[in-house]
Amino acid sequence: MYLTTMFLPFFSSMITGFAGRWLGFYGSSMLATSTSIASTFLSLTMFKEVGLNQTTVYIKLATWFNSDNISVNWGFLFDNVTASMTIIVTFISFLVHMYSIEYMKTDPHFPRFISTLSMFTFFMTILITSDNLTQLFVGWEGVGLVSYMLMNFWFTRTLANKAALKALIMNRMGDLGLLMTIFWIFFTFNSSDFTIIFATVPFFFDHYFSFFGFEIGIISTIGVFLVMSTVGKSAQLGLHTWLPDAMEGPTPVSALIHAATMVTAGVFLMIRFSPTVEFSFTVLNLLVLMGSFTAFFAAFTGTFQNDMKKMIAYSTCSQLGYMVFCCGLSCYNVSLFHLVNHAFFKATTFLSAGSIIHSISNEQDMRRMGGTIFFLPFTYSTMLVGSLALIGFPFTTGFYSKDVMTEISSIYRNSNLPQTTNVMTCWLGMLSTTFTAFYSTRTVFLVFMNNPNFSRVSANMILEPSYLMCSSLFILTTGSTFVGYISKEFFLGLGVDSWNHSIFTWPSNTYTIESEFLPVKMKWTPFFFTLIGFLFAAGLNLLVSNSFFMKRLSIMNKVAFFVNRKWYFDFFYNKLVVYPVLNFGYLVCFKTLDKGFFETLGPVGVTSFVKNLSLISVSSQTGKLTHYIFFMMMSLGMAIWFLMMPSSLILQKNTFLIFFISVLFIR
Repeated sequence: MYLTTMFLPFFSSMITGFAGRWLGFYGSSMLATSTSIASTFLSLTMFKEVGLNQTTVYIKLATWFNSDNISVNWGFLFDNVTASMTIIVTFISFLVHMYSIEYMKTDPHFPRFISTLSMFTFFMTILITSDNLTQLFVGWEGVGLVSYMLMNFWFTRTLANKAALKALIMNRMGDLGLLMTIFWIFFTFNSSDFTIIFATVPFFFDHYFSFFGFEIGIISTIGVFLVMSTVGKSAQLGLHTWLPDAMEGPTPVSALIHAATMVTAGVFLMIRFSPTVEFSFTVLNLLVLMGSFTAFFAAFTGTFQNDMKKMIAYSTCSQLGYMVFCCGLSCYNVSLFHLVNHAFFKATTFLSAGSIIHSISNEQDMRRMGGTIFFLPFTYSTMLVGSLALIGFPFTTGFYSKDVMTEISSIYRNSNLPQTTNVMTCWLGMLSTTFTAFYSTRTVFLVFMNNPNFSRVSANMILEPSYLMCSSLFILTTGSTFVGYISKEFFLGLGVDSWNHSIFTWPSNTYTIESEFLPVKMKWTPFFFTLIGFLFAAGLNLLVSNSFFMKRLSIMNKVAFFVNRKWYFDFFYNKLVVYPVLNFGYLVCFKTLDKGFFETLGPVGVTSFVKNLSLISVSSQTGKLTHYIFFMMMSLGMAIWFLMMPSSLILQKNTFLIFFISVLFIR
């Protein structure tokens, strides 16, 4: 059952990829959807056995390689973290497969699309079920590779080529971090098996290595490289620029990447390595700062985006910042809870956006929409529910995890950080809720409430999606409403031993109990910040036609222009990194080294030497007997000279002779 859950998407991908030409649209769609729904039911059964019955399952398939005293196996670990992630990956994948049947039915390369989508699911299941870090790296790289193929699915578009290449290259930084993590873990533990690493971490707590006279902790070094991996894969501040550009792929791809697969891999890595991260306060502090700044930055940037998909992409970046921030607070179960909830309402918003874009002739600019509430009432309902869950409206799915995170951040006090830093991180999280409510409300107004900004011809073509797309949206909307309430006790319940065997937290770092006894005004604070964002967005939308108020707000134009340019991160990356590297590669590596030094010593030099040697040989054939006698006597004299020479001088004179002849021939 466990292996079938993982390998069904693989078989589906192979069959639809190689035989899709003969299966056609209907055969490929039925095969891929049936295998994905089978994987979903098997994952639910696995969750019942592993998650609810508190059973941990290890499966060893075969030995991968042995090197000296290091042995790496093909093995799988199924615990509560894996069971929870597997349900999300397979279930969201099934709904995206079903949604894609209608969304991509007119594409001539549908079998290739559905095959790559199944392969994406397979590599993600490999990543979350691995029992060692080396095998996890296989899934990590596979997810990155297949994401490149999906982002670049419409490969005839230049923007799709650039976006996919940008995502692949920027994720190399995260891959480098994971490679360095594997190196240091092998160096420290002589194994990459999770059970060995987590069991022996306490014995290396006070181990250090010397670097330029500084004593650096080994556990902290491993943790820093883990954070580097998370920053690259989960698009944290600094390496986040690939995420908005990845929207060039089809909308179902965006939904799967953002909801359940690629960008959640970094957060899953931090949750999986909680027994290691907990032993380094440096890493915890780094996660708190990185997550809080990412949540604020992405939420603030999303408020000024006009492209619907890019706005939702920045929303994902902000929510991932919340998850990383929560890992820094040592509340890994809360982070996982928000990851599960986020999968539902983010898939809802993305697929609802896809339904709108699909209906309005692939238009993504929200300023050119408006009034679609009369044409797409069902899509309006699903988008509204997804947006309410995103902002953490009371009693929706996002409310049960987002409020807990903000409450914990308000009582978090780290003695290793200044008091002002603790307060700042808390306020950054609070302000992020305001901006989240602002851009979610702004989206609903621009797309549905305002006056229509499209032509009559486009209006006549707007229709609700088919029953397949509507079924996927209805299921996701139901999950965005009730999943948080249903699963809260499993993830956050006091006295529930759901995470005893899979997540480790120091008792001194546990803040969940204290958050239950906060004053009432602190409990209501996140809601008030959300209400401020909602009222500001609604008021600004109503005052757009009033020139008096808009003149007073003209100062915001410069801020909006700056933020809409993504804070000029791409500009500075191009000026400081991309262009210097390209110039160095062309002028130094290519023209000076490749075309100059190496070619002169290599093919060009050898060719010139042989050519000159042949010219000398040809010129020496004069046809005169006296010249031939002279060469014969000269050769005989040199042979006698070398035979009579002491052995200690032969090597030196041979070297000199070869050098002299080579120079003569080249000349």
